[in-house]
Amino acid sequence: MAETPLTPEDAEARPSWVGDDDRLEVVVVGAGQAGLAIGFLLARHGRRFIILEAADMVGAAWRDRWDSLALFTPRRYDALPGVDFPGDPDGYPTRDEVVSYLKAYAETNKLPVVLNSAVRSLTQIDDGFQLECSSGRSVTADQVVVATGPFQLPFTPALAGELGPEVFQMHSTKYRQPRDVPAGTVLVVGGGNTGFQIATELTATHAVHLSVGSRQTPLPQKIRHRDLFWWLTKTRLLTMTVDSRLGRRLSERETLIGSSPRQLRRLGVDLHPRAVSASNNTVNFADGTQLRVDAVVWATGYQPDYSWIDAPVLDAGGRVRQHRGVSDLPGLYFLGLYWQHTRGSALLGWVKEDAEYIATQVQTLVGSRRLPPDAANRERSDAGESQGEPDHVEPQ
Repeated sequence: MAETPLTPEDAEARPSWVGDDDRLEVVVVGAGQAGLAIGFLLARHGRRFIILEAADMVGAAWRDRWDSLALFTPRRYDALPGVDFPGDPDGYPTRDEVVSYLKAYAETNKLPVVLNSAVRSLTQIDDGFQLECSSGRSVTADQVVVATGPFQLPFTPALAGELGPEVFQMHSTKYRQPRDVPAGTVLVVGGGNTGFQIATELTATHAVHLSVGSRQTPLPQKIRHRDLFWWLTKTRLLTMTVDSRLGRRLSERETLIGSSPRQLRRLGVDLHPRAVSASNNTVNFADGTQLRVDAVVWATGYQPDYSWIDAPVLDAGGRVRQHRGVSDLPGLYFLGLYWQHTRGSALLGWVKEDAEYIATQVQTLVGSRRLPPDAANRERSDAGESQGEPDHVEPQ
């Protein structure tokens, strides 16, 4: 008989439910869209698990975006497993709608989320993993899903330190609305969707410049009266894997949706190439031009932070070694990464595809560990004989 997952009510009733005497089958790190999606599936499989969240709410990464943010995917494509996204299916949800949806999703499905529980360390032990939390709790589990997503540490380039104190600076994670930026000339640095959207909003109140350091592929929000994502779904471009030839090419390019350099120029934005250096209130660009600025908004993205993982799963650049979210260590998985498997891997409505794959891997490992050692050996032996080849492990 499958075990019933712990609910938040169980957590309140049993304050010692995570500890040496109460080992869990699975711990999920992060209660954003990826963590909630895998939580739903683990519950459906009857797994005994918890979701540890560093912030004081689920979906905190969405709360920390600017006020006017709206998704470029219609609501019909924004659902997590089991619960439709409410509202006009052809409309585009706002930031606050996403936050409300994720909160309701966790509550409706009674997912065992533990807030204010940042994981300080994850260590491999003989028969699983041990996690040390900011609350002082120590949690042990057979398997762990790291669902902290692509938005971890805001990245600001070194040249920010070359600007004088008279220049106002903020990362896009701190930007909420135009009045947050002092009057005058503002430079937005970053050529992704965030940089273009913030630059567009600022044109109503500021003299705006945008520095673009990489090549983008602009795509219209609608083509022939249908949303772009209708076409991407029909053509299966969103399910193109990163291992395919086209997938590798697409993963190396920034895609702009509903924005373009031409549109920004029409709004009065001056575009510049990569910012390469600065001095006092002057920024120098790769083409030799300069600009005096009063403020800079760094829409320069994020960088991963897995310094808390004490296990051999990172490459020399600090990136996770994984295939479809499965790491080199049995029982340790990653979910919600950019281009983890497809273009949709880090998108709200498509993370469920990777979550279903990881949930299946978790279930398979649970089943294999329940077999007695001699039965497991017989099963592997039979499988090898039936295939007429020696035992081997498929690359993950």
